[in-house]
Amino acid sequence: MRDRVEGGDWTFVAPQPVWAGSARLSLRARPDMDSAQVTEALPGEALERLWTGTGMGGQDWVRVRTRRDGYLGWVPEGTLLDRAPQGEALEVTALRAHAFAGPKVSRPVVGELCLGARVWRAAGEVVTEEHRRWVPVRLAGGEAAWVQEVAFAPLAVTDPADFALRLLETPYVWGGRSAWGLDCSGLSGLAYAACGRDLPRDADQQQAALAAVEAPERGDLVFFPGHVGIMLDGRRLVHANATHMRVTVETLGEGEYGERLRASCAGFGRWTA
Repeated sequence: MRDRVEGGDWTFVAPQPVWAGSARLSLRARPDMDSAQVTEALPGEALERLWTGTGMGGQDWVRVRTRRDGYLGWVPEGTLLDRAPQGEALEVTALRAHAFAGPKVSRPVVGELCLGARVWRAAGEVVTEEHRRWVPVRLAGGEAAWVQEVAFAPLAVTDPADFALRLLETPYVWGGRSAWGLDCSGLSGLAYAACGRDLPRDADQQQAALAAVEAPERGDLVFFPGHVGIMLDGRRLVHANATHMRVTVETLGEGEYGERLRASCAGFGRWTA
């Protein structure tokens, strides 16, 4: 099947469903390993293959779009799956989790999982080991593994600020959107998604999607040029930032960094849907 049909001044693209493999997949700004990561696809995440292009050194790259939020990026050819494993898909709800080679914590780790990652239920019974319940699964690439059942426990979250505080000290990673490393809009997007609220990927898109408010309340987003945080009250915010290279809490107007944040504040946004 041709992925593009060209005619005149237009190009018709026929998206093809694909999936990220068993590890997080970097989507890059250009078809070049040295270009910036713009976002990442989580293990087992659904994507759309748009077209193939040639990058640096003549390597083939694929233009992809995330199905969750329509975000565009480039990945090297050969890093995508044409199909997901058969069976029931299980979504990870733990901030971080591991997949093991067998139903025991001492077995080798065969996969690194995170909130939002997907695995597929494999044949076989749940195994109980010292009061721990292990579920047989297939990772996105088809590898057999075992994951503790608690990694799939339902989330009971209503306050994005509460959820964001669970991610304190998580390393800052440009384009990251998992508890292994995330950026500012990755944190706000993750916290809102945990509460059933889907936000666009980038800070400016998130600002456009929310209703502007003058006086912030807990859970509102606070915006700066190219940056976003989550308000804990009228002055404090939690954010993933490259100043401390981790998720921290700041107070607007307090200390040198807090003064810089207050001076550059571009407004507040509230979820009203």
